[in-house]
Amino acid sequence: MAMIELSLTDVTACCAPLTREPLEADNADALARSLKALADPARLRLISMVAAHEGAEACVCDLTEPLGLSQPTVSHHLKVLVDAGILTREKRGTWAYYSLVPGALDSLAGLLRTV
Repeated sequence: MAMIELSLTDVTACCAPLTREPLEADNADALARSLKALADPARLRLISMVAAHEGAEACVCDLTEPLGLSQPTVSHHLKVLVDAGILTREKRGTWAYYSLVPGALDSLAGLLRTV
């Protein structure tokens, strides 16, 4: 059986909050991937650092030292957040710049609300 890959945008666009109606299995898988991406202290800090950085975008080179992790480790965490649909990545020369996907965190919060 072929696996359907859903993004965070797909799940939030189609689904009511978890308490309103049952979540389909494929949507639950996509939501779980997004929540797993958030369930790491370094990734939560990265989201906060990117959002708070000048222009709400940051280069991986700006994140390594403040986070206290190696560049490959920071890049791995950033890739997980990009794959989860929480951050976007833009390549500029040899560096990659990251920013929040507009509305991604609001969408996740909306799925978790009880009203």
